[in-house]
Amino acid sequence: MNRNDLKQYILDAYGVDPEYPWIKYPDYAVYRHQANRKWFAVIMGIPQSKLGMDGNEIIHVVNLKCDPMLLGSMTGHAGIYPGYHMNKGHWITVCLDGRVENGMIRWLMNMSFDLTNGK
Repeated sequence: MNRNDLKQYILDAYGVDPEYPWIKYPDYAVYRHQANRKWFAVIMGIPQSKLGMDGNEIIHVVNLKCDPMLLGSMTGHAGIYPGYHMNKGHWITVCLDGRVENGMIRWLMNMSFDLTNGK
């Protein structure tokens, strides 16, 4: 799944449009719940080196909230890392470069949406 496919999935599944809150990072798209304003996804383009990879080529990723009980097993998958620039005990970063299957990305997105939805 690429960045545009994920944006369309979020719109179709949750009816949420992105917000672009940072002037310095105009392509960072934040998705939040309408009711409680909590983030459930952030789509970004970051240098590979920020995830511990070799090189500084820009890679598109999404940050998602993850059940802490699943965090260790999720970050064991290729293309899934501890949350970039987020609480690494609760967030993961998923590469949008084809290494993570579409079904897994949708499942993780649904988990993030549910975890941030509130009671």
